[in-house]
Amino acid sequence: MIDIAVLRADPDRVRENIKKKFQEHKLPLVDEALALDERRRALQTEGDALRAARNALSKKIGLLMREKKTAEAEAVKAEVAGDAERLAEIEKETADVEARLKAVMMRIPNFISADTPIGKDDSENVERERFLEPKIPAFEVPYHLDILENLAGIDIDSARRTSGQGFYYLTGDIARLHSAVLAYARDFMIGKGFTYCIPPFMIRSDVVSGVMSFEEMDGMMYKIEGEDLYLIGTSEHSMIGRFMNTTLDEKQLPLTLTSYSPCFRKEKGAHGLEERGIYRIHQFEKQEMIVICKPEESEAWYEKMWHYTVELFVSMEIPVRTLECCSGDLADLKYRSVDVEAWSPRQKKYFEVGSCSNLTDAQARRLGIRYKGESGSRYAHTLNNTVVAPPRMLIAFVENHLRADGSVYIPEVLRPYMGGQKEIVPKK
Repeated sequence: MIDIAVLRADPDRVRENIKKKFQEHKLPLVDEALALDERRRALQTEGDALRAARNALSKKIGLLMREKKTAEAEAVKAEVAGDAERLAEIEKETADVEARLKAVMMRIPNFISADTPIGKDDSENVERERFLEPKIPAFEVPYHLDILENLAGIDIDSARRTSGQGFYYLTGDIARLHSAVLAYARDFMIGKGFTYCIPPFMIRSDVVSGVMSFEEMDGMMYKIEGEDLYLIGTSEHSMIGRFMNTTLDEKQLPLTLTSYSPCFRKEKGAHGLEERGIYRIHQFEKQEMIVICKPEESEAWYEKMWHYTVELFVSMEIPVRTLECCSGDLADLKYRSVDVEAWSPRQKKYFEVGSCSNLTDAQARRLGIRYKGESGSRYAHTLNNTVVAPPRMLIAFVENHLRADGSVYIPEVLRPYMGGQKEIVPKK
């Protein structure tokens, strides 16, 4: 959510930002917000005047009563009563206007970075860097589901019977590999100075609306029937929500946290061949990182955070590249974002395995996250980044480490988490 003072001072800048995100249908929101803001300020001015008049009249009543001017005092009391009725009307209308203004402001997208490329969708994202040389083996790489089944590591059919499409059982060495990667990612981030957390896996609606746009909420979140609770789509949601309506001491910043959680997503609109396996699913686990910092530090943290993900994948000997997300591919709260993509030897192309985002103060304004120092109180900046999400990581892992005999090589960094195991061999 942007600052209303910025919208008031330069509405054309807000309109131009909306156009850059190819959301022209939201342009009327600017005038709607300005009109509501003007009405709110008019009501505040009238209300302040009535309160000042009430205080003056109250003193006058006391003076008249002391002078035994009862009739005049009663007339002034009637005037005060009339003002009180109007003040009650103003307070009621103000609450309504403020609620409507907040709803409109929450639909206006955050300003994008000057470094963000302008484009309509993810097809116009811009490659930044590549890390490790992509390799195409001499043998044909099977579909990842076939590789995992050959290793007796996954059971999709049983999961369809118990839970439906978009779920799976991991078994044996693949289940252990899944947990090993999460444990390694946890320790990797602790080694970078991040504090490890396990957050709640359900959050209330006021947190949901604070961490994401309404469009994202509808497309992602599962609602718990009969309760004001939602299953989290990523631990970022509850991790940022932890600091809702909080004023931090400037000396506490930056807060650098890494969190584990299961994640639950509707995945509306998911389709196509690559959705058949475990590329898009309703339940998975993830190691996440978040940073809450001062505004002048957020861009430096943005660069550090995606580099950590790259470093993790390179340490597991998986080639990756980074893409700067274009304006049309940015969610409304994002200032800028970079995707980390892993190499797929089977598809001979890269696919997304993580995303790093700087949201500046957009989430902080929605949730009331501030910090206080010698220069006063300000909204903090929030950032989030995927350390690793094993379902997609597993695809990249088994494809890049597959051998001609069907076995899968385990890099050295993961062997301590696999009991010293150096490979996973076919069971069929």
